[in-house]
Amino acid sequence: MAKVKICGLKEEQHVQAAVEAGAAWLGFMFAPSKRQISIERASELAKLVPSHVKKVGVFVNPTAQEVQEAVETVGLDYVQYHGNEEAAFIKQLGFPSIKAFSIRSYEDVEKASHYDVDYYLFDAPGTQFAGGSGHAFDWSLLEQLSISKSRVILAGGLNSGNVAQAIAQVEPYGVDVSSGVEKDGSKNSELIRQFIHAATSAENVEIRH
Repeated sequence: MAKVKICGLKEEQHVQAAVEAGAAWLGFMFAPSKRQISIERASELAKLVPSHVKKVGVFVNPTAQEVQEAVETVGLDYVQYHGNEEAAFIKQLGFPSIKAFSIRSYEDVEKASHYDVDYYLFDAPGTQFAGGSGHAFDWSLLEQLSISKSRVILAGGLNSGNVAQAIAQVEPYGVDVSSGVEKDGSKNSELIRQFIHAATSAENVEIRH
């Protein structure tokens, strides 16, 4: 069963909806974005998260100090690097890590092999900000992946209507959603529940050709 990451959370009711529906990871966006949240606010929301659900801080080209402060204040379980961070920088910081890659071509997929991280998140290219564009990329680009699928998180344009198909085709360890569980630009508890149900019920879906 694919694990689910709900990203860009800012409100108590959406954190609770994600936890109750069975999300494995909750993402707090510390980088510039319409979903950006302060460390103080994330720390408040983190108190609602049980220990079996992992808290992820999302950063774009942060300083080491920014990451350190967020990890310590919020109690982050993972740091997600969504910019042009060098492999050595991530390794030097030493936190459990997720590295995001914007996929336009197979060359972008290959960049992942230069990083030693816990999970590799493959996303569609961002628009105004890194990630969160609401668009999918060509999943077939991941067919020649040299990285174990047990370390792959799929993102980009996922919603309750296509996530089962995505899981069947890519067979990732997890899926990540932000805009796909939003209504009128804000998170929606019912869409969060629908997405998690669709993703965790995806075992029996056949790939449509």
